[in-house]
Amino acid sequence: MNLISLDIRMLRSLISVVETGSITETARRLGRTQPAITLQLQRLEELTGKQLFEHGGRRLTLTDDGTTVLTYAKSILRLHDELISQLASQEIEGQVVLGTPDLYAAFMLPQILSVFRKSFPRVQVELNCALSTPLVGLVKRGDVDIALVTRMNDFTGGQVVRREQLVWMTGEQSAAHQERPIPLALLPPGNIYRDYAIDTLERANLRWRIACVSESVGGLQAAAFAGMAVTVLGRSALVPAMREIGPNEGLPPLPKIELLLYKSSGATSKAATALHDYLAHYLRLDEELSGRGAPIELS
Repeated sequence: MNLISLDIRMLRSLISVVETGSITETARRLGRTQPAITLQLQRLEELTGKQLFEHGGRRLTLTDDGTTVLTYAKSILRLHDELISQLASQEIEGQVVLGTPDLYAAFMLPQILSVFRKSFPRVQVELNCALSTPLVGLVKRGDVDIALVTRMNDFTGGQVVRREQLVWMTGEQSAAHQERPIPLALLPPGNIYRDYAIDTLERANLRWRIACVSESVGGLQAAAFAGMAVTVLGRSALVPAMREIGPNEGLPPLPKIELLLYKSSGATSKAATALHDYLAHYLRLDEELSGRGAPIELS
């Protein structure tokens, strides 16, 4: 039996292509060219001796063998990255300021930061919760080392680390979505959550009114819990006593938004680099895959 050796970079590319559904996006994320990513996938098929994708047209579908390789690739990468972190963690110390909206601080980051603290016990993370637009300004001025934010239309730079499905939510017993005009609990003007909510209703010719404006997710949830309004949040923020309102209840579907990870040009410490790389990796791992055997578009 001939032993083969799989390059970690090939496995990382495979996972990213399945997560993003796009070779173009994978190339952008990993800092490679599209042909280089395609070549890595082809080489992975050659080394394993298995057809990983159903070839044909511009869309690819994972085969059973491809799904098996994907499952092991995720485990291998997790162990690989944890080993690298463990080997380096004891030598890394310092303080890092992490900025993010309270929505992500409450629902997305706790588990990741908990694991990071165990891997890097001598790194102190200071959390700064604010809206995305001011945070980008803070990180560019160097007042915040790293920022995890929602991509707004005028944002430049940053690294896409996750996509989040926006959904309509209201209280478990609320019928606010049946009112006309529809009462809305939204973030302040200039936020893409708000823009998508209003634009989607306008395109569907549904009347709406503002019932609550809050800079914090707690305020939006309070209005929804009380049955005062419908709000728009990422699906990861769906909590007990709130329910998602689907198209079958009269509200049109919402798009996905992108989360960007920024790092200040002045954040050159090993502690800042460790947190940045940890967040980038584990936010991608946490992102729900498009589904086993789901189609992948070659774009």
